[in-house]
Amino acid sequence: MKPKGSDEYLAFQSKLIRRACINVAVSVAVVVALYLLVWKQRMGDWIVWLLENVFHMSHQNAFYYYSDHFRGNKELFFAAAILLVFTVLLWRIFRWVTGYFSEVNQGIESLLAEDGKQIRLSPEMLPFERKLNTVKRTLAERKAETVLAEQRKDELVMYLAHDIRTPLTSVIGYLDLLEEEPDAPAEQRSKRVHIALEKAYRLEDMINEFFEITRYNSQQITLTKETIDLYYLLVQLSDELSPVFALRGNHVTLHLAEDLTVPGDAGKLARVFSNILKNAAAYSYPNTEITVSAETAEGKVFIRFQNQGEDIPAEDLSALFDKFYRVDKARSSDTGGTGLGLAIAKEIVTLHGGTIEAQSKNHVITFTVCLPGANL
Repeated sequence: MKPKGSDEYLAFQSKLIRRACINVAVSVAVVVALYLLVWKQRMGDWIVWLLENVFHMSHQNAFYYYSDHFRGNKELFFAAAILLVFTVLLWRIFRWVTGYFSEVNQGIESLLAEDGKQIRLSPEMLPFERKLNTVKRTLAERKAETVLAEQRKDELVMYLAHDIRTPLTSVIGYLDLLEEEPDAPAEQRSKRVHIALEKAYRLEDMINEFFEITRYNSQQITLTKETIDLYYLLVQLSDELSPVFALRGNHVTLHLAEDLTVPGDAGKLARVFSNILKNAAAYSYPNTEITVSAETAEGKVFIRFQNQGEDIPAEDLSALFDKFYRVDKARSSDTGGTGLGLAIAKEIVTLHGGTIEAQSKNHVITFTVCLPGANL
């Protein structure tokens, strides 16, 4: 089946051909009519009448003049008439075609104007009108994306400055105290060293995350795929993160088959699930359940993570997986992470050929990871 656009272009071409053929047919008909109805019938009488009344020649002299100069060269005059008719034909076709070029040119000017108005062309130019409007929408979307990218870049600089400065300030502060009070009690010195070291480790983790997301974006990450026991992986992660859940009285419940497997890089998928579970722990209501379920459908594996918490605004859902994005703008990097966890999760899932999305309704937040379920 041919695409609709192809049919529209064929219709436009057919109209061009039909119009050209009609013009040629009309021109030929005019030439034949001139020859049969005019030249072969009354043309001589008209020329003689013209010579008599305009140039004031006698009838005999006019007739001889016509015989000497017109009748003997009637083929030449007829050829001139044909040339004139087809010149008019070419002029009409040229003017008609250039009219379409003028419309396209106006459409291009409308693209450059960025006025938001729809481009309108002749009905037969509908395929070109659609193409130009599509280009106009694409340019508008790209401009909006560029503006958004600039805004995100500014936010990135702000977040980097804030997130790195916080632990760095702590490190510098405690080191200054150690330098200013060299004779401080050993217990106090040990406490300050411990805090400074803890903040330095935090700073190192943040920098590693910054480099990691850059590597994912530049496609420098390679996957080592194997068949993963999904149930065992999620049980293991739940056990490892149990202290994190226990801080606010949350717990994890698994609802999936024990023999469910998925092809992928175990270490990197563990990072995905861990980031989602940590996010759920940070934003769940205290003393609530976090459920993890999985099912297969149409050759794919769907893993869902659900927790109870404040609804996420619709405008924030699409931005959850953006770098350095936090729903709670007031949450600092010490309590809310760098804002890279979900961005890294999305990059890993994308590398696996899957998708990740978030939904929020009636105080239930759902993260769904879809992965190809084909056997390796």
